[in-house]
Amino acid sequence: MKKHRIAFTAATLLGATSLLVACASGGVDQTGMSSAQLDALTRDVVKNSFQDKGIVKVSQALGEDPTDQACSAADVAGHPLSPERAKEIEALNLKTIQWPADGKYLGDWKEGEKIAQSGRGRTWTDKAGAANGGNCYNCHQIDKKEISFGTIGPSLYNYGKQRGVTDPASPQAQEVVKYTWGKIWNSKAYNACSNMPRAGTEGILTEAQVRDIVALLLDPKSPVNQ
Repeated sequence: MKKHRIAFTAATLLGATSLLVACASGGVDQTGMSSAQLDALTRDVVKNSFQDKGIVKVSQALGEDPTDQACSAADVAGHPLSPERAKEIEALNLKTIQWPADGKYLGDWKEGEKIAQSGRGRTWTDKAGAANGGNCYNCHQIDKKEISFGTIGPSLYNYGKQRGVTDPASPQAQEVVKYTWGKIWNSKAYNACSNMPRAGTEGILTEAQVRDIVALLLDPKSPVNQ
């Protein structure tokens, strides 16, 4: 069974806690506090309840990331972002994508499979600089032979074949290749409130690891495309 990682963003935690406070007290009005005051109170509770431990820092959990804040607020309110706000968030995240400086988008699909299988990394017991896994199977079907996979995300089996990629180096394939890299690096550049982690932007995966996962998805020799 693969390891499962749960990453809590500060915005999600703050939004959920504020909602709980409101419900427990019968509504925001009955607390005598405004929504902004409740948010400030919740933030103080979070700051006082957590401490740095290993590579996990409180400052990371309490970041002021506008994407997390916007999407968490939308979740608490019970409705999606407006199309205009979603486009703003996507444009903001698109700017964070780092394209390969050498123009090489594909690495070793065999290494990519190892990364997709691994759910290790980014916990307080890990050493700084240790390699993180992609945990891809936690949300996606990738290899047809894999019997354990999540369904939060779509199946990626035959990802390259379904998109007509027979030679990833060909000019005809470059749009798909670049999109695949960008989606892995920062999924929210294409879907503002995507559940997929921003693997490159948040430092979960290195450029070399992203390159290997792109190969897993697009290399015709990869089991993904068999």
